[in-house]
Amino acid sequence: MSTDLTASPQAATEVHRYAEALLAHLAADGSAPPAAPVAFRDVPGYWLAPAIEALVAILSGDDPLEPLSRAASRDQQRTALFLCLALAVGGQGSRIHASWLGTAFGELSLDRPVTHGQRSLWLAAARGAYGPAGKIFVLRKLDAVAVQEHADAEQWVQALLPGEPAVVVPPSLADFPEMAEIPSLARPAMAADRLARLRGRCAEITSARQADHDSRAPLDNTSASPAASWAEDEPLAVLRSLIGSGGPAGPMASLVSYLLDDLRPGADPHLAAIALHVAAPILRVVAEELETDSSLEPPETLTVPILGHRIHLRPEGPDGGSLAAAEQAIITEGVVPRPRPWAAILLIVLGVACLAGAALLTSLLAAAGAAMIGLAGWQLWQRRKLMDADAQYVAGQVSELRELAEGAVWALHAYARESDARAKQAAEDASELFRLIRRGPRAA
Repeated sequence: MSTDLTASPQAATEVHRYAEALLAHLAADGSAPPAAPVAFRDVPGYWLAPAIEALVAILSGDDPLEPLSRAASRDQQRTALFLCLALAVGGQGSRIHASWLGTAFGELSLDRPVTHGQRSLWLAAARGAYGPAGKIFVLRKLDAVAVQEHADAEQWVQALLPGEPAVVVPPSLADFPEMAEIPSLARPAMAADRLARLRGRCAEITSARQADHDSRAPLDNTSASPAASWAEDEPLAVLRSLIGSGGPAGPMASLVSYLLDDLRPGADPHLAAIALHVAAPILRVVAEELETDSSLEPPETLTVPILGHRIHLRPEGPDGGSLAAAEQAIITEGVVPRPRPWAAILLIVLGVACLAGAALLTSLLAAAGAAMIGLAGWQLWQRRKLMDADAQYVAGQVSELRELAEGAVWALHAYARESDARAKQAAEDASELFRLIRRGPRAA
């Protein structure tokens, strides 16, 4: 602010007071307040007073040339920014001069943050405050930066499609989801899924119906909506800062950060449409790569994990060698090695000895011998039960292994049949995505 204001504090106060009233009226009904008070007068060297005079003259239909020349000679960029935003807030953005936008906006750069004034004009133009010409102006400014030449394509895809699934299980592999994680099978399925979701997101952004579902008041004030009901307060905040009644400006973001935020789900559809226009060359290359990956031929042979064993699958069935190795591993792991039943043998020997001695000594030895032989028999029976259980477990595992291996072969055949339909759908998705991004932001 010019030091001339300190020399005329009363005049500066009146300028600010009238400027605040002017913004309040513009935000409420798009009109100027009553005539400025007598104390309102020009402050030498300060741009705001003649800029306000020029704005009031424009709103009244009078010639603003003289006060506009005075204001521009003192601060051309602030004057242009003030007039562009104030007319947009008042719903009369069509009254701006084309040169004002260029002066107010300045130049964008990947190396510098986007200023609050640039973002406000960007937002106003995107919401149609300046008509088609304003939107085209912003698009040309963004095109001149050539963001796509310095962009990480994955960043843009992640902005459009946050929270992508780690694995996509196609219908053919529903019974064998672990097969969907094998790279040669996962890559086409993941690519086709991502391409379909990209197409859907681009359709959502470019759909004209989305604007109908947007409940937020438009930036142009044709419906006389009060500023308090607007979701976007950046233009008013910048205007208040320009007239000296706003607080300190918040942090500024980079150009790429704004564009990525505008592409994320839930962003303003008008801003998303412009960001999509910038991202279109990047998405075209990504879509071509995804279409190529979606059309990859499925492998004829494949090694898959089944019950913890690697089985080699061929079109005619599971490979005999890998299946036999897996069965042998199941037998080795499933049968618990057990030592000879020495305790039972010892009990039998002692029992027989007791029976033999009972004939010479006492019948108590006979009872003891019979008990020992019975205990030994029980131990042998228990051992046999465990061995039978091991055999049944091994037989069940081997049978399940064979069944799953055969099923995996059929699933691989189904996946191969499915790949033709997937490639065809990917081609349709890519073609539609190209069409959508060619339509540009005017579709929204």
